[in-house]
Amino acid sequence: MSYLIRLWALTLSFLLTIYYRLKSITIGSNVFFNSSPIIKKKNSAKIIIGNNVTINSNNSGYHLNMHSRCKLIADVPDAIIEIGDNTRIHGTCIHAFKHIKIGKNCLIAANTQIIDANGHMISFPDVQNRINTKDIGRPIIIEDDVWIGANCFVLGGVTIGSGSIISANSVVKKDIPKMCIAGGNPAVIIKDYIA
Repeated sequence: MSYLIRLWALTLSFLLTIYYRLKSITIGSNVFFNSSPIIKKKNSAKIIIGNNVTINSNNSGYHLNMHSRCKLIADVPDAIIEIGDNTRIHGTCIHAFKHIKIGKNCLIAANTQIIDANGHMISFPDVQNRINTKDIGRPIIIEDDVWIGANCFVLGGVTIGSGSIISANSVVKKDIPKMCIAGGNPAVIIKDYIA
């Protein structure tokens, strides 16, 4: 009997944790969480997930090896993460200090890091104080129909134009125009599809 009470208490604790974690998050209809992501939100920060979105944290059945489950972190008060309708995200970290907006119909492959701030300020010349600093962030906009390959970094202050593809293992630190393929470290335009 005590085993059943402990199991019931653990189940209730888990459900309450999920409820309190998700209660201030806007989730559209037909959102599919394949295994549980890590979701962290501070105070008045917002996480908005559109309709028909897939957040996949399950390695089984996915064509690449995912190193970890999805993370959605709105790290400071008033930070915003927006994910548009019909977008699929696999094993990716989305970490907003300011604002990260992902459009509709986007494909984001495993092990991608989308973070709009550095962990710390660069602090030159006062580098001894770097450990005590926190960056404020610059917005990231990923427009509709963007495909981001595996193992990419998308850094603060960039816009990736609609329809573009970011090839695997790229670091996006400058704006990418619409309808092109970009890749590399730093990412540059490989092919432009606007005539």
